[in-house]
Amino acid sequence: MTPSEKLQLKPTLNVLPPELLLQAGGDAADAAVLERLHGRLVTAAEETGVLDVAYTVIDTPVGELLLAATDAGLVRVSFACEDHDAVLALLAQRISPRILRAPERLQAAAEQIGEYFAGARRSFDLPLDLRLAAGFRRSVVEHLSGIGYGSTATYAALAALAGSPGAVRAVGTACALNPLPVVVPCHRVVRSDGSTGGYRGGPAAKRLLLNLEAAA
Repeated sequence: MTPSEKLQLKPTLNVLPPELLLQAGGDAADAAVLERLHGRLVTAAEETGVLDVAYTVIDTPVGELLLAATDAGLVRVSFACEDHDAVLALLAQRISPRILRAPERLQAAAEQIGEYFAGARRSFDLPLDLRLAAGFRRSVVEHLSGIGYGSTATYAALAALAGSPGAVRAVGTACALNPLPVVVPCHRVVRSDGSTGGYRGGPAAKRLLLNLEAAA
C-alpha cells in the first residue's frame, strides 16, 4: 500500500459499515468493486463531515498535477516532480490527515485547468484557500494574479508591489513556494535580465507556460 492509500483509508474507517470493510478486504483484485467502495467511502466521509481535504490527479502538458481542496477552496497544485505522496503527507500534517481522493470535488478546477492548457481560458474563477502561504509570502502570492495573461513582471517589480522594494530574494522564495502554481501565475515572474528564473515545476514547465500564453 502506498503512502497516499494509507492517507485515504486511515482517517475514515470509523464511518464505514462493517460489511463494506469486509468487501474491501475480500475482493481487492476487482478494480470496479474497489472503485465503488471508494465512492461509498467518500460519500460516507462527506456525510459525516470528516473529509477535510479532497484531491485528484490530472494529466496536463506539464505532466500530472495533483489538485487538493478544502471546503474553503483549492489549496494546493503540485507537480509530479514534487512527489505527490510527499505532498499529501505534508497536507496531512499542515491541514488534516482526513484526506481522500474525491475527483468530483475538484471537477471545476480540473475543467478550468484543461481549458487553460487548451488556450480557451485566460484567468481562473475558483475559490482559493491560501492558508499554506503566510506573512510576506502570502502578500506576494496575492499580487501574482495581477500579472495579466501573456504578460510578465520582474521579481523587483513584484517586491515593490508587495510593499518591500528591497525584498527581491524573498519574492523569489515566495514564488518558488507558491502553493497554487499555474492557477496563481508565479510563472509570469522573471528576472530583470529577461531570463525565466526558477520554478516549482522546473524550468521546462515554466517555459511551456510562458510560450503557451505568448502564442495566444
